[in-house]
Amino acid sequence: MKIKTQHSMKNFKYILSLFIVVASVIGCSQDDDLPDVSALPAPTNVAAVISIAQDNSGLVTITPTGENVANFRVNYGDDSGTDSGLLNPGQSTQNTYLEGTYDIVIAASGINGKTTTVAQTIVVSFQAPENLVVTIENDPTVSRQVNVTATADFAVSYQVEFGDAAATVLTSNIGDLTSFVYDAAGTYTITVTANSGSVDTISYTEEFEVTEILAPLTPAPTPPNRDASDVVSIFSDAYANITLNELPTDWSASGFEATTVDSDNAWRLTNLDFIGMVSNYDNGVDVSAMEMLHIDYWVPSGTENELLVKIVNTIDGGEDVESLGATVGGSWQSIDIDMTGFDGGNLANTQKITQILIDADVVADIVYIDNFYFYKQSASTGTFDDGLLINGDFENGSEAWIIGVDDAALAPVVTNSGNTYYSVDVTSAGNSYDVNLSQKVEIIQGNTYTLTFNAWSDVNRAIVAGIGLSADPWSNDSQSVDITTTSTTYSLTLSAADFGAIDARVIFDLGAEVGMVNIDNVSLIIGTGNTVVNGDFENGSDSWIIGVDDASVIPVVTVAGNTYYSVDVATAGNSYDVNLSQKLEIIQGNTYTLTFDAWSDVDRAIIAGIGLSADPWSNATQTVDITTTKTTYTLTLVATDFGAPDARVLFDLGAQIGMVNIDDVSLSSN
Repeated sequence: MKIKTQHSMKNFKYILSLFIVVASVIGCSQDDDLPDVSALPAPTNVAAVISIAQDNSGLVTITPTGENVANFRVNYGDDSGTDSGLLNPGQSTQNTYLEGTYDIVIAASGINGKTTTVAQTIVVSFQAPENLVVTIENDPTVSRQVNVTATADFAVSYQVEFGDAAATVLTSNIGDLTSFVYDAAGTYTITVTANSGSVDTISYTEEFEVTEILAPLTPAPTPPNRDASDVVSIFSDAYANITLNELPTDWSASGFEATTVDSDNAWRLTNLDFIGMVSNYDNGVDVSAMEMLHIDYWVPSGTENELLVKIVNTIDGGEDVESLGATVGGSWQSIDIDMTGFDGGNLANTQKITQILIDADVVADIVYIDNFYFYKQSASTGTFDDGLLINGDFENGSEAWIIGVDDAALAPVVTNSGNTYYSVDVTSAGNSYDVNLSQKVEIIQGNTYTLTFNAWSDVNRAIVAGIGLSADPWSNDSQSVDITTTSTTYSLTLSAADFGAIDARVIFDLGAEVGMVNIDNVSLIIGTGNTVVNGDFENGSDSWIIGVDDASVIPVVTVAGNTYYSVDVATAGNSYDVNLSQKLEIIQGNTYTLTFDAWSDVDRAIIAGIGLSADPWSNATQTVDITTTKTTYTLTLVATDFGAPDARVLFDLGAQIGMVNIDDVSLSSN
């Protein structure tokens, strides 16, 4: 029987991470590669798992837990005044108590000396547990995960026997949540036993059906607004789709169902080997002007295979296939494939594509598909970035915008000269929140945000704009903005210092004064805006250098109208031997968000971050694993002990061989 407490794997991972950090420090020979341990946060999620000997002895075992912890010290909270001494993660300590209630104190220290102290109450009783209440539920968002809670009078802890093949038993404090992910769905015998200091226990057993989440719970991401000439859509609610003469073809090896996910149309493919579709065999469909192929897919958690897309020209001849990469299960995955990737086969041209296939290298039980289209960038496409928001330019009408916090109350919009925007006429002044425009969005406590929007009225009047919670206590950071009859862009810097929630919101309160209010092009980003110049490389090498040599010129390429950084590392060496940098100001003590797109012709690692451009080369960097699929990466970096007007954003690429492509680099201060 395998018995363990919930914290054991977490502590093992942290011990391993400490080993890696120490090994990195010992092995580094260049300052650019040194990790900044002073920037590591203080320990978090500090607590202790409590168990008591069931022999009326009062012997209690205390196992401290936490993240970012190098060592613990536990004060027993009794009259002895003693403590455990230093404990490594995963170690336990024991103390003998008389019956009663005690407040132990757990002090957790990180490798940089930062300490977090937490008090925890334990009740020592020699009376047998009574009134056991057990709740067993399938997790609503994690496939095959079962959540158990148990309460009982006089109990200190409880054990859950999950009845799986490995005979897994987890121990938790009474009242705490215990979670376990099964290898397979099915019916299992789950037994919960509550323990006190008495030799007697109380148990509960249930035959429980563990379920698999076999369908997405939310729709695929909404594609951006694009001109019709910039898209050839195979299947998407966002664009006008081409006519498919055959879907699926009679030679397909897959089940097919047209279905919906929360009212959004999607394809459900079952037992997918390959599914074919035909545009038409007379002229095909011309995608030669398109630069990218986009597809969203969803597969259940634990699915391990590879999905591919094949395009075929049966008129002029040839075909080619591109991979979507190894599947990632349990959430929608948005994949963009450069159309130049289809140049490697025997495809004569992409002007007459007659057949399109979605393949799986190993038969996939369930695959959902949405937003399958070809597209190109243009001067009118992608010029507006709404950041963390959805439909910030209102071109999709009221989508994602609501009144107050009522998800069913759609915000009023109008369309004028082809432009759609929010518009409301306040005819009677009252409380500012009586007339409101909101969009729910995750706000992370401690971050700084920049809210940008256009606003105008038929009179000069004030509105309130900001960010805040969508429920009690309604904490927010908002500012009064004076708008006029001229459409003007306003930018507010806002702090979420004392609030945050996954369903927080952007707020516009408009009811305090009479007059029309029009709002358009709303954007919310983390930090104070992008400080990188020419982050999309559309001006070639401008502002980018190799290392710290201002006279060096970086390599860029232009493919299908898009310019980006590209270098082929033919020989592995020091990571800093191949470098991309841009000098810019870094302010000591600030936290930065670095975002960039990267891809390669192999799976390999790169180093990205910020740092000084001269001795002592202090920096904050992270290792990023990139793949053959163009992916957006976001890093949070802290300039704890360095800063300079000529510091830099840096990418060190020389440690492994393989092509490295980088585009759309952004750095903002939080």
